[in-house]
Amino acid sequence: MNRTAPMKQRSVPLSTIMPREEQSDGFIDLDRLMAVVFRRARLVAAFVGLFIVLGVVYLLFATPQYTSLTQILLDENLSKYAEEEPAPANSQMLDTQIASAVEILKSGELALRVVDKLNLSENDTILNPPQSPVAVVKDWLKTATGLFLSGPTVSEEAARNGRRKKAAALLQQALTVERVARSSVVALAYRSPDPQLAAIVVRGYAEAYLTDQLNANFEATERASVWLQERLTDLQQRSQAAALEVEMFRSENGLTAARGELMSEQQLSDLNSQLIVAQADTAQASARYNQYKSIVDQGPENAVNNATVSSKEGDNSVIRDLRTRYLAVGKREQEVTQNFGADHPQAVSLRAEQSDVARQIYQELQQLTASYKNEYEVARSREASLRESIQGMAGKNSEASKSLVQLRELEQQAAALKTLYESYLGRYEQATQQRSFPIAKARVISEAGVPVSPSSPKKTMALALSAVLGMMVGGAYAAFLEFRERTFRLEEDVRSLLGHRALGYVPLIGSRPKKTAQLVRARFGSDRQPDDASDGAMPFQRLSRIVLDAPRSAFAETFRNAKLAGDHMLPGNESRVIAIISALPDEGKSVIAANFAALLAASGKRTLLIDADIRKPGLTQMITPAPRTGLVETLTGEATWPAGIKVDQRSKLAILPAGGEASHHQRHHSNELLASPAMAGLIENARNSFDYVVVDLAALAPVVDAKAFAPLADGFLFVVEWGRTPSRLVRDLLNAEPHINSKVLGVILNKTDMNELGKYSDFGGAEKYRHRYGKYYIEQGTPENRYTAA
Repeated sequence: MNRTAPMKQRSVPLSTIMPREEQSDGFIDLDRLMAVVFRRARLVAAFVGLFIVLGVVYLLFATPQYTSLTQILLDENLSKYAEEEPAPANSQMLDTQIASAVEILKSGELALRVVDKLNLSENDTILNPPQSPVAVVKDWLKTATGLFLSGPTVSEEAARNGRRKKAAALLQQALTVERVARSSVVALAYRSPDPQLAAIVVRGYAEAYLTDQLNANFEATERASVWLQERLTDLQQRSQAAALEVEMFRSENGLTAARGELMSEQQLSDLNSQLIVAQADTAQASARYNQYKSIVDQGPENAVNNATVSSKEGDNSVIRDLRTRYLAVGKREQEVTQNFGADHPQAVSLRAEQSDVARQIYQELQQLTASYKNEYEVARSREASLRESIQGMAGKNSEASKSLVQLRELEQQAAALKTLYESYLGRYEQATQQRSFPIAKARVISEAGVPVSPSSPKKTMALALSAVLGMMVGGAYAAFLEFRERTFRLEEDVRSLLGHRALGYVPLIGSRPKKTAQLVRARFGSDRQPDDASDGAMPFQRLSRIVLDAPRSAFAETFRNAKLAGDHMLPGNESRVIAIISALPDEGKSVIAANFAALLAASGKRTLLIDADIRKPGLTQMITPAPRTGLVETLTGEATWPAGIKVDQRSKLAILPAGGEASHHQRHHSNELLASPAMAGLIENARNSFDYVVVDLAALAPVVDAKAFAPLADGFLFVVEWGRTPSRLVRDLLNAEPHINSKVLGVILNKTDMNELGKYSDFGGAEKYRHRYGKYYIEQGTPENRYTAA
């Protein structure tokens, strides 16, 4: 039968057959996030365990620290009896005062006072506290270094001062001062390996602070008293000089004062008062004189008739009596005249008597008029005299007023100096009294006690923190691994990154390379290790027959899928040449090639397996006894290809090894051999004799053998190692070799950890449900070749 039909290859657009899975529309893919969490849970748990162990080690070696605490209340009302009523403080001022108190407690000066008072410069617990192992090693290194460095000689005084400052610095490091909430209370805490020492230091700090407050108040008032004393002496001298200058100026200018006024001003005021009185007296005397003068000027008879004098006018009782007598005589004369006639002697006698009384009245009026005239003249003369005195005094007072302006200025200066002196004198007396008042503006409200249990390390918190840190570091490392994940994990990765069909997963067989190499050497007695035999813990013969030992396993199902893909994509070829390639060495392609060829042979197809990996012939090294001829001898013409074929009696698989031991020197020309006409003739002859020709080629990345053989192959099965082969490398290799990429039948994910596979799939992915495929699979074989299909 002629099997020389031309090789046909149809490139199938896989993107139309297997579309990529739609990405999540959400900002965060919760399914993928949960998958990452479950996938890396063991790693995070390992970090948590490691950090907990480190936390336990820390607790075992850490020195317990004891903390003693006291609380100090800052209260301005404590000194209210010794001071004046203070101004109300707002919240900002209160915050400033408390912040200042905190800084004072933290200050180095207060620490030095505590050191001196408690003699802590000689305390070994302060100067040389227990150290961690790391600190001990550092001290040893410093000591060893110091042996080779000779420093300057330090005096005992300098050494003592150095210890004193060191103790103060260590006190400040272990001291904690903070405000309690929004109150006026300051909490002072000190930690030390010695609980007694912690309590002593805290009490010493509290006492030192209160003493510092008293000393500060005393020193402040002392300085204020000294300064006020100097100012008082100066002000007293200046005040006395100013008062003396006022008196001298007043004396020189005749500005004598009485009752707070100048004498000239008082005299002028008195003269004005007297002038007003004199004017009134003159007016009154003038009125009386004019009144009597007008009566007298009327004549005796009219004067007697009009002599109406007020009873308020002086001593006029004589006139009143004469007038009464005059009226009585006139009345009797009228009665006698009416009764006896005008000529009656009694009537004549009464008229004569009335005339005599009238004369007496007139004389009295004349005397009074003369008397009032004299009084009027005296009053007028006194008024004129007062006017002259006032005019003279007014001229003298105007001259004194000019000097009075300067006198007022001198008096103001003297009064100001006197007031300032009195003010400073009061403040000096107040400062003198406050200086001797022994009350600070703070008090201890919580006495420091001896701690009974260590404050650090806190075991529960340390372990919890270790667990949290372990979880954070583990999570960060897990995230780092996830971001670095650039390998193939799922069939979806193959479809999306390469655009090729994913043929399935080949489970990881046995253990890792070290153990496998030991088993291989123990079985074959050689240090040679085949290319791909390092991927299992079983000899290669058994690894190449797993598909036969477990025909209903998931392992065999992947190879059936590969055969089906080849049949569908190479439908016109009566004889198919399928090459097995990988990107890197040690990805298990030789095991894949052997099992794939065994599956084809077991299905009744005539199958030839060619070990074309001439440089590292893994299949050839597993054949016992070692072949003498093979592919290399056939291509060089030293032997015919049927002579080098070995047949597996169980599967009837024909195997053409790479060559005998004598062909080692020609293996560096492997690419020329594979691209030679002899190789093309060999493949053509193989097509005539076999239904399938499976070729195990060298890795694609390091050598060009696969590229040289590519024109002779109908299709390629690309093998990638699950979780190891970089996806970018495979993509770049296939993009760089389009003649190989177009012939790729599919990609097999080898060495898959089936237990971990489901953790890389999202919800709804096929890998999540592989545990439900078990009813279709029957895993057979001895414990050596059993595997887990998750």
